[in-house]
Amino acid sequence: MRRQTGVIRLTEEERNTLLQWIRPGTTEDRAVERARVILMADEGCTNRQIAELLNTRTARVSKWRQRFAAHRLLGLQDAARSGKPALYDEATERRILALLDEAPPIGCSQWN
Repeated sequence: MRRQTGVIRLTEEERNTLLQWIRPGTTEDRAVERARVILMADEGCTNRQIAELLNTRTARVSKWRQRFAAHRLLGLQDAARSGKPALYDEATERRILALLDEAPPIGCSQWN
């Protein structure tokens, strides 16, 4: 049995934000696609219709509709990803940058 898609109703502020995202040159392509998904869902389009119009998969449309329904605009942001851990903490970075503002050590013409 097919599950009913949730109805998306945008506030005026959310609509304006999403419309800003889809303006050319202002946002990454993936954020533009997410904004279009939500704007089309607000207009009453089904997941299948949105997927066909955006040339993507219905599962992808469903994912972004569900995340928007649960978290509103924050749900459209990329999830945090693990990566290589930082080598230096903020304190070390500030200390190094402060040293670079000072003159190089005696006998050296520049920092290296």
